[in-house]
Amino acid sequence: MKTDFSQELSPEIREKSKKNLVYLGIFSIAMMFAGFTSAYIVSMGDSFWLKAPFPMAFYISTAVIILSSVFLELAIRSAKKNNQTVLRLMMVMVLLSGIGFVYFQFKGYGAMVDKGANPFNRNILVTDGRYGDYYEVKYKGDFIEIDGNDYLVKGKKMSDADLKAYQKFMSQFLIVKPNKPFAVTNYGKDFILYYNSQPLGLINGTLATPDGKEIQNVDQVRLRDLAIHVRDGRGDFFVKGKPGKDFHIYFKGKELQYNNRELTKDGIKLDPYLHIKSMETADTATSYLWLITILHLAHIVFTLLYMVKLTIASFAGKYNSEDSLSLRLGAIFWHFLGLLWVYLLLFLLFIH
Repeated sequence: MKTDFSQELSPEIREKSKKNLVYLGIFSIAMMFAGFTSAYIVSMGDSFWLKAPFPMAFYISTAVIILSSVFLELAIRSAKKNNQTVLRLMMVMVLLSGIGFVYFQFKGYGAMVDKGANPFNRNILVTDGRYGDYYEVKYKGDFIEIDGNDYLVKGKKMSDADLKAYQKFMSQFLIVKPNKPFAVTNYGKDFILYYNSQPLGLINGTLATPDGKEIQNVDQVRLRDLAIHVRDGRGDFFVKGKPGKDFHIYFKGKELQYNNRELTKDGIKLDPYLHIKSMETADTATSYLWLITILHLAHIVFTLLYMVKLTIASFAGKYNSEDSLSLRLGAIFWHFLGLLWVYLLLFLLFIH
C-alpha cells in the first residue's frame, strides 16, 4: 500500500513547496531569456545591424497583458471575499485579455512580414538578383533606376500604374525551366531588358544579345531572382521603406548612411572588406526579434491553457476565502510573463 506523504504535510508547507516550484520555473525561464538578450548584445558588437520600428500591435498587446494582470488580481481579491460572481467575471476577462494579447502579437507579426522583416530574410541587403548587377530595364525609352526600395524613371518614383505594369512584365520571368526559354509576350513594346549593358532581343521565344548569344541557365536564375524582388517591391533592401527613415543600419553602434546605392560611414564609402561584409551579413537582428518574441508567446499560450482550467474551476466554485492557492500560483506565473514581456519590449525598443 502506497502512502501519500503529501497528505502528512501541513497546508503551509504544501503551499511553500508549490510556490518554490513556480519560482524555480520562473528562474529557469528568466535565465533562458537573459541568455538570449545577452547573445543579442554580443552579436551586435562586430556586425552590421538592422533596426526597424516596432509594429503598433505590440504596444497594444502590452497594454492588454497589463490589463489582464489587473483582472487576475481582482479575481484573487474576489475569491478572498467569497464574491463568486465577480470572481467568475474577472476570470473570463483574464481569458479574453490573454486571447487579445495573442491576437495582437500575431497582428504585429503580420505587420512585420508586410514590411519585409520576416525571419526568412537571408541578408540585410539584396545580393542575388540585385537590379543593375547584371540586368537593367528600359521603360518607354528610359532606364529604370533604384533608390533604396523605390523604382525611379527620370529621377521620379514610378506611379502605381507604371509599377504594376513593370511587375506584370517581370512576372514573366518568375519560373525557370532547365533548357527551356521564358514564355514572354509583348516584349519590346514598353519594356526592354538589358544584360551587361546590352539590349536583349527575343529570338524564337528566347532572350539573346545583339550578337545572337542566348542567355544561359545561370543568367535565367539571376533574372528570376530579380523578378522576385520586383514582385515583392524590393530594391536594395529586404526590409521595405526608406533607409534612414523607416529603418536604420548600424555598424559597431554607429549609424550608416545610404548614398548612390551604397552604404557609407560619415559620407565615406566603406572599404572593400566592409563592403563585401555588408553584402554578406545576415539580418540577425530580425531573426533574434522573431525568436525572442515567439518563445515568449509560446509560454503565454501554454499558461493561457492553464488559465482556462482555473476559469472552469472558478465556475465550479472551487475558490474561496479558504482555498485559492492554485489561483494565486497561476497569478504569480502570469504576472511574471507580463513583466517579462514589458522587459523584452523595452530591451528591443532601445537596443534593437
